[in-house]
Amino acid sequence: MSDALRKTPEIVTFGCRLNTYESEVMRTHARNAGLENVVIVNTCAVTSEAERQARQTIRKLRRENPDARIVVTGCAAQIAPATYAGMPEVDQVLGNQEKLQPESWGLPPAEKVLVNDIMSVKETAGHLIGGFEDRARAFVQVQQGCDHRCTFCIIPYGRGPSRSVPIGAVVEQVQALVAAGYTEVVLSGVDVTSYGPDLPGSPTLGQMIRRLLAMVPELPRLRLSSLDCIEIDDDLWRLIESEPRLMPHLHLSLQAGDDLILKRMKRRHSRADAVAFCAKVRERRPDFVFGADFIAGFPTEDEAMFGNTLRLVEECGLTWLHVFPYSPRPGTPAAKMPQDNSRFRKERAARLRAAGDAAVARYLESQIGRTATVLVEKDDLGRTEHFAEIRLGRTYPPGTLVRTHITGTDGSVLHGIPL
Repeated sequence: MSDALRKTPEIVTFGCRLNTYESEVMRTHARNAGLENVVIVNTCAVTSEAERQARQTIRKLRRENPDARIVVTGCAAQIAPATYAGMPEVDQVLGNQEKLQPESWGLPPAEKVLVNDIMSVKETAGHLIGGFEDRARAFVQVQQGCDHRCTFCIIPYGRGPSRSVPIGAVVEQVQALVAAGYTEVVLSGVDVTSYGPDLPGSPTLGQMIRRLLAMVPELPRLRLSSLDCIEIDDDLWRLIESEPRLMPHLHLSLQAGDDLILKRMKRRHSRADAVAFCAKVRERRPDFVFGADFIAGFPTEDEAMFGNTLRLVEECGLTWLHVFPYSPRPGTPAAKMPQDNSRFRKERAARLRAAGDAAVARYLESQIGRTATVLVEKDDLGRTEHFAEIRLGRTYPPGTLVRTHITGTDGSVLHGIPL
């Protein structure tokens, strides 16, 4: 470990955007506590593979940093603290509640494991952070936890019940980030569309966003993380239609396109709901682009069922796909279902990804000749309002907004000339 790393906490983050946000909260707490020579591993538990990668990384970090204090936290640590406490490479295990508390980052406590019952947590604090290291956009946590029980998902047991950050705390956080120079903010959570019913007055997600944009008029761009298409409130529909600062890109948690598989997943939407949602958005704002999460090869899925999912890509006009071959997650109902289609999972995932790649190529081709405002992420690489990656041919500081004429594409990335 270099002298710089000895004085600055090193954080290795797995998983979702919410983990990215929480890693920065931990970085701030560890710095304020004066910690040196510490490595924090913020784990993910969404799949068994994610946990395997975390354990592999922990062993590697110990080999590279033999005298460092290694702290393991995140969803995997919350769900199976004894597993990580039993690793000889690990000095301490913190739960998902404890990792966000400043007092957890003082002197090493007597207990090796500090993991609370996450189901007993009732509030989510609005943790203020000044910025994100090496990132052009900032993520702001507005919601935590999940009250639903999809049969493939272990995350509610790592994150606890759904709870929301008060609107005032969200506004304060975004104001601080804009003051620090951020031009794009992403609102994130485990189940963002469940925002609000636990707060006084039961505000909806759309009401919170409307108030946020009104109170931070200097914020140029706002994005939403993964949404559930069945839970869009009236205020959010109005924002989709009329608010130019809400970027025309939504990522949907769809998972499948066959009604029987959706039912066995215990999802709350149907195939028709997904198609109708995308059509309704485009009626209000025709340029909207959609991303989506899919699981290929869920237990009992046959070829006809998979075909329904594959066709959904075209019927919904989806572009940016996140595709995962199903893998049984111990502790979930789906892991106990018949696994007789396991030999098809990787092949079906590859076909879905190919459909996504083709959709991306078609979409990028359609953008040639248009003008976009690009958020620079690094050097000459950035993203348009629709989240398309683009090369500018000229370097800019991260976070710069550059008006750009789109001149071409290589099928996966746009090319443009700054105006």
